[in-house]
Amino acid sequence: MDLAEKQRRGFAILEEIHRICEKHKISYRLDSGTLLGAIRHEGFIPWDDDVDLCFLREEWEKFERVAKEELSENFALLMPNTYRNGRSFYDFVPRVVDLQSKRREVEGEEDAFYEGKLNHLWVDCFILDDCPRNALLDKLYRFRQQMIFGLAMGHRRRLNFQKYSPMAKLFVAVLATLGKCLSLPFLFSLQDKWAQGARREKTERRGEDFLYFSNYQPDFQYCKVQYSWEEPVQYKLFAGKEFPVPADYDSVLKMLYGDYMTPPKKEEQVPSHEEMI
Repeated sequence: MDLAEKQRRGFAILEEIHRICEKHKISYRLDSGTLLGAIRHEGFIPWDDDVDLCFLREEWEKFERVAKEELSENFALLMPNTYRNGRSFYDFVPRVVDLQSKRREVEGEEDAFYEGKLNHLWVDCFILDDCPRNALLDKLYRFRQQMIFGLAMGHRRRLNFQKYSPMAKLFVAVLATLGKCLSLPFLFSLQDKWAQGARREKTERRGEDFLYFSNYQPDFQYCKVQYSWEEPVQYKLFAGKEFPVPADYDSVLKMLYGDYMTPPKKEEQVPSHEEMI
């Protein structure tokens, strides 16, 4: 499947999610490279091959409740605790998948291990949880998410160490070994409990309160945003249609990318998502 087809199908999934969110008054926003694409290109980054969204925790819970009934027959909500009946781990990211798509025409051992569920095109759904107001607890909460991810990696088919520094390799290897001794349902339950440990009601949040992306990968747990950056959403063009973006998308993008309006060097303009992480 070429890049144009991946973008076309990814946009169709985005439209389906948007339809459901509009119908049920669920707030979400474009995230990561999709947000960057909306602001810098008014559409996909020309070399990007997926769609990223994020939801405040309470909004994600609304979406999860209605998705099964509302999604059209060609789409499905793939929860991270459903691979091999909850006995295998990939990551903590829920995804809306296009059931009619195939990333690879010939499925390999990795695809078979994950029951073909990762051979579809998808939209990643990231979740924003409240950070504690105490600075030390804030760091602890995000470190815990790194740790629980490492433990859960013990339930992957294989570990890909190529992207890690020597110290990070040791950290992952030790945690993954320990994680094999713990049940995966327990680890999913613990991740969810820890992620929501500082949960506040919407009316209790202050503009300067911080939120973090509790199901981002471990190397992105430095990422956090102020509540005032996220709410209320505004709308920007993406591929000819308006979609919600954070209230202060400039601050969000600077946190994620620094000088985000300057494109990377030509040799770096390639899809950055590995087929299997």
